[in-house]
Amino acid sequence: MVSADAIRTVVGIMGNFIALTLFLSPVETFVRIWKKGSVEQYSPVPYLATLFNCMAWALYGLPMVHPHSILLVTINATAVFIELSFVILFLIYASDKKQRLKVFLVLLSELVFMVLLAFLVIKLAHTYSKRSLIVGLVCVLGNIAMYASPLSVMKLVITTKSVEYMPFFLSLFTFLNSVAWFTYAQLRFDIYLTIPNGLGLLFGSAQLLLYATYYKNTKRLMAERKAREFCLTEVVSDRDETKNTGNTHQNGRVPAQNNGT
Repeated sequence: MVSADAIRTVVGIMGNFIALTLFLSPVETFVRIWKKGSVEQYSPVPYLATLFNCMAWALYGLPMVHPHSILLVTINATAVFIELSFVILFLIYASDKKQRLKVFLVLLSELVFMVLLAFLVIKLAHTYSKRSLIVGLVCVLGNIAMYASPLSVMKLVITTKSVEYMPFFLSLFTFLNSVAWFTYAQLRFDIYLTIPNGLGLLFGSAQLLLYATYYKNTKRLMAERKAREFCLTEVVSDRDETKNTGNTHQNGRVPAQNNGT
């Protein structure tokens, strides 16, 4: 018989791969931001929330806080680097100075909070259960914030009836990640993993449902927008050509005509 711990390890490794894919899924979005030199209507909230969440879980998985949770450390430490890179890119390409300042202040607050939390927990809480309780509660709140953060994007989707600014793979792997870690939490029951990932299943399902609902409409809206942009370009070109022709005649430079020879 395969032990529950062995199964848990396998599920945890699968969760690592799924989570890594989740954290890397916005790469296409940030390549678009880099190419356009603008964050457009993309929101920084999901990336800030995910960064906070990953820092908290990396702390939770440390042997001096919650033993036998090294798989939480490996994926979340990696994710901290990834999400921090995304936030920095957002700071670089955000055109709104007020928005850039808000993002910077939130980022600074998160870093200071996590450093203080780690110091106080290790110094003042002297048992694994107390450390797990304190950091675990922070993790639950961080996880809920991460999974709930796309609500602002979901509101935009419902308002515009378009999923253009809600990346599909981010939604898909949010759902799959919740499935993996919810299962992991049940094999050696961990309430701090169960609650947020149960909510993650709910929010992930809602995002996929919205995507399925508005995908075709998004394609139509994007096609109409491209058509309008093309027509506008044609009109501007025709006006410029007419203007140039008029200027030529006014300057007495009449194009040579065919004289029959």
